[in-house]
Amino acid sequence: MLTGSVLGIFATEEGGVPKPSVDSIDVRLNGVYGERIRDTKHHGGPKRAVCILSNQTLQFLQQDGHPIRGGTTGENLLIDVDEDSLKPGIRLKFTHVELEITTPAPPCKTIQESFTNGDFKQLSHKLNPQRTRWYAKVIQEGIIQIDEVVEINSSA
Repeated sequence: MLTGSVLGIFATEEGGVPKPSVDSIDVRLNGVYGERIRDTKHHGGPKRAVCILSNQTLQFLQQDGHPIRGGTTGENLLIDVDEDSLKPGIRLKFTHVELEITTPAPPCKTIQESFTNGDFKQLSHKLNPQRTRWYAKVIQEGIIQIDEVVEINSSA
């Protein structure tokens, strides 16, 4: 079983991006408790409750010269795991929470400030299958805290 760690947690009561860093989030079936989602057509809800970004993806984009930082693309969790281990059906087990990856999180122009020349499509799963953010549904509700260990189960 693969493991990783929670490097960053981001949430906002105001909505939008960048999301500020927080020490923990209360994860519920419909999303992060207290977080405002402005565009509910494309974000949030049971199958898109939590947005996840691999630190490998973040570092790759930074090395390419993009000004991306934790929370600037709307993710709730920045995790230190092999980006190749993330795909639909994968379950992520935290101390008190279990998530299941459902779909890639399509990028939109609201995150363009994180990219050189506003090229937010750098996070497009269609263009870069392993450099993307992921949506997850909640299997077990609870609190996720910074520096927690996350176990990656190969399938649901």
